[in-house]
Amino acid sequence: MSLTQLHYTQLDATTWCATAKVSETLKAQQEKIIWQTAAFTSHIACYGFAEFNWQHYSVVMTLSVRELAHKQRQLQRQGVRLLLKKLLSKLDINDSLDESSFPYRLNNNGYYVCFSHTSSANKSSVNERSASTLNETLESRVAVIISRHRPVGIDVESNHVKWRMAQRFYSINELSVLNSLPIIQRDNLAKLLWQIKESFIKIHQYTLAQGLGMNYAALIPNLMCCLEGESTIQVVQCDLPHYRVAILPNQQTIIIF
Repeated sequence: MSLTQLHYTQLDATTWCATAKVSETLKAQQEKIIWQTAAFTSHIACYGFAEFNWQHYSVVMTLSVRELAHKQRQLQRQGVRLLLKKLLSKLDINDSLDESSFPYRLNNNGYYVCFSHTSSANKSSVNERSASTLNETLESRVAVIISRHRPVGIDVESNHVKWRMAQRFYSINELSVLNSLPIIQRDNLAKLLWQIKESFIKIHQYTLAQGLGMNYAALIPNLMCCLEGESTIQVVQCDLPHYRVAILPNQQTIIIF
């Protein structure tokens, strides 16, 4: 497993985040080899070893959809924790993660911790890849944030949100604004809103339906301005609950802090 494309960002005096790409090349745990001879094995004592016609067959090993998905989840779980260690080392913080309850916190100093990761493939492409051999490389984007101040949220997402999913969960006010926009702009904003909703779900421990149904239509004008900017980080103020939204476009990451 390796981390590449590491980025560290300090959001304020009490909040830091890191993003990276984690990858791992799948290896066969045990290569299956078949040796075939031109004579009965019971006659080995009667003939020289070199007299046999040996043929080597290497059996191609594959992963099922379930095994591949399990490997992907393992990669993501280990990747975010490795990234947390990198961030703590960068900040010269000697501490460990308490995973006994949400929100996660560091054991000694109580800093709040939040993770995010995204698969490099959706479910349909995982099905297509299930027939591929081992030696394939799994990849995922991972992100972590820590804060001294209060619970924080983070979400990294590489794929657009399907419009039918937005129509299913978004509020009437959000859909009314989004429907009035050109499709490209609508889809970009729908993705940002989804990431904001996911981040607040992690902060407040909403149910998925409850969190995705929250109305953030008031943020859309500021989000539109952020999409037009070229900065590596954009910050939007939230009226309630007095959180700020940070957008890291190059890392495809949203942060609520």
